[in-house]
Amino acid sequence: MDIKEHIRSIPDFPKPGINFYDISTLLRHPDAWQVTMGRLAKVVGGWRPDVLAGIESRGFLTAAPLALKLGCGFVMVRKRNKLPGATVRYDYDLEYGSDSIEIQADAVEPGQRVVVLDDLLATGGTANAAVQLFRNVGAEVVGVAAIVELNFLHGRDRLDVPVATLASYDE
Repeated sequence: MDIKEHIRSIPDFPKPGINFYDISTLLRHPDAWQVTMGRLAKVVGGWRPDVLAGIESRGFLTAAPLALKLGCGFVMVRKRNKLPGATVRYDYDLEYGSDSIEIQADAVEPGQRVVVLDDLLATGGTANAAVQLFRNVGAEVVGVAAIVELNFLHGRDRLDVPVATLASYDE
C-alpha cells in the first residue's frame, strides 16, 4: 500500500506558499492507518526502545498507539507550561526567534532507550531539541521516526541519530 495516497496536501496552509501535508485523511482510513503503524513498529521496534516520546501534538497520535503496540512507555514532549508537576525544559533557536519544549522531570530514567516520534520531519529543529532534551536527562536516544519527511528541508541532516520515515516529498 502506498500511504502517500492517504495523505492530503493542502496548499497555502497555514500561510501562503506553504504546502501542508495532512495526515488526518490517513488516520481516518483504518487499513492505511494499520499499515502505517505496522511499518513504524517494524523499524522502531528494531531500535529496542524503552520509551517512545511524542512531540506535541500530532506526534502523540503516532507515538502513543505505537508504544502500546510495542509494549513501551509513552512520554509527551510539550510546549512550555503545558505539563503538570516538575518539568525539564530545553530552549532552542528557530529561524526567527526561539522556542522551548518540556518533559516531566520523572518521565525517563537515566540510560533508558528513547525514540522520538512526530507526524512530520521538516527542518529537524524540534526533533533535534527533543533529542538534546532527553540526552540532558541521561536517556539514550536511539532514533527519530515520522510518517512524513520533507526532503527539501534537509531535517535529517540536523540529527545525529538514525532517522526513519515512511513517506517523503521533494517539494
